[in-house]
Amino acid sequence: MEKQYKLNSKVIMKKPHPCKSNLFEITRMGVDIKIKCINCGRSIMLSKIDFDKKLKKVVEE
Repeated sequence: MEKQYKLNSKVIMKKPHPCKSNLFEITRMGVDIKIKCINCGRSIMLSKIDFDKKLKKVVEE
């Protein structure tokens, strides 16, 4: 099953960020995916494989 997300999509991850929010925005895509926490603004870099494993659902595209 192919995940449907793109740049600037809002996504919910399985584990919340330390600030207690699990809503993120995709800010960079390529070999790695960079997501930014909507609540506190911190960024996280994940490999595409790790991102697919940790993604719960896409909220909006």
